[in-house]
Amino acid sequence: MNRGGPSGGRNPREVFDGKQLRKAVQRRTVDFSASASRWLLYRTWQDGTPADAPTIQPTTECAPELLPPTAASFRANASSTVCTRFVHSSVNKPRVMINAVRWSPDGKRLITGTSGGEFTLWNGLTFNFETILQAHDAAVRALLWSHNQDWLITADNSGVVKYWQENMNNLKAFAAHEESIRDLTFSPTDLKFASCSDDGSVKVWDFERVTEERKMVGHGWDVRSVDWHPWFPILASGSKDSLVKIWDAKSGRALTTLHGHKNTIVKVKWNRNGNWLISGARDQLIKAYDIRVMKEFATFRGHRREVTSLEWHPEVEDAFASGAYDGGLYYWSMRCAEPLASIPHAHASAVWDIDWHPVGHMLVSGSNDQTTKFWTRNRPGDGMGDRFNLATDEDAGVGGMGGGRGGGHERSKSRFAPY
Repeated sequence: MNRGGPSGGRNPREVFDGKQLRKAVQRRTVDFSASASRWLLYRTWQDGTPADAPTIQPTTECAPELLPPTAASFRANASSTVCTRFVHSSVNKPRVMINAVRWSPDGKRLITGTSGGEFTLWNGLTFNFETILQAHDAAVRALLWSHNQDWLITADNSGVVKYWQENMNNLKAFAAHEESIRDLTFSPTDLKFASCSDDGSVKVWDFERVTEERKMVGHGWDVRSVDWHPWFPILASGSKDSLVKIWDAKSGRALTTLHGHKNTIVKVKWNRNGNWLISGARDQLIKAYDIRVMKEFATFRGHRREVTSLEWHPEVEDAFASGAYDGGLYYWSMRCAEPLASIPHAHASAVWDIDWHPVGHMLVSGSNDQTTKFWTRNRPGDGMGDRFNLATDEDAGVGGMGGGRGGGHERSKSRFAPY
């Protein structure tokens, strides 16, 4: 008698993983292929005119009509990039803080660098653990893919830079600085890259020959961030001396110094249009500069603690996200000085790094609380009922984005309905 039914005596809640029976676990997933396919369908031409995408209303019936951020109707609306929906929290067995997070160029995997020197690879769809390897002998500080997507370079707390192939095969390691390296950036052609360090210098390296071409010294303290202009041989750097400097990467000469902050600058980032530069600092402010006139034109206030991370959206050029020392995540638009949305308690401690998925529909954050968390856009009519987004009755009718205060705890909040 077959007591186990079709499974032949096996518990239907168990699955065979190739080695042994394990309890089946239903995992959340964020699959963007359906919305991308629908967007391609709407882009096709019919009778000489492009097909129109239907209007999306804040009801669950419109959820299948959701399009990726690269769609023209979404790219023009910065509020559509807000990723306040909690999806998953991934934790390594070695409980150490996450210093750097970076999506693979194809978006199929996430790589995290820890204070223990390990790389962890997570699945990009189901967010489950794939593999872990000891990459550095010191804490990993920076991860960066080349623009051609063929190479990954990493840096650690001892000043060592390493080259990696797509299959995570390490080909080169060398000492670039005498002290901790804080940031890395590639030139637009990938022929050179720059590094900055606690030794107060910014260095330009020849990628193929692995030789130092230029050493730029001018900051009065540790250099915490560096970023290469998307089109020209210009570098921006931010330092513990509260200054942002613009450098000529060819001559090593400082072109100008921007005096906007009153405390340590932890991040500087060029927009992909090359005209805007944003900087985040420990004075809780984010400032935007127009490089064409070398002047500050906007200040973003909203953080309650030091700004610890910044990242531009990959599709919407006037939208960016930031993380704070108190574990908060904030979403901004260059058109508005106030946050589009915020999650005040996304993490229990400092958010050291954030990164957008290449498609732009999801954000990942790595924190001092030893967790990596995935966030995505909410669907039309979504009640946002997770513990990070407890919507009040007053806000439930405005797109379900959550907001205000209630129950004695601060809620995540947004100034816009999602779509």
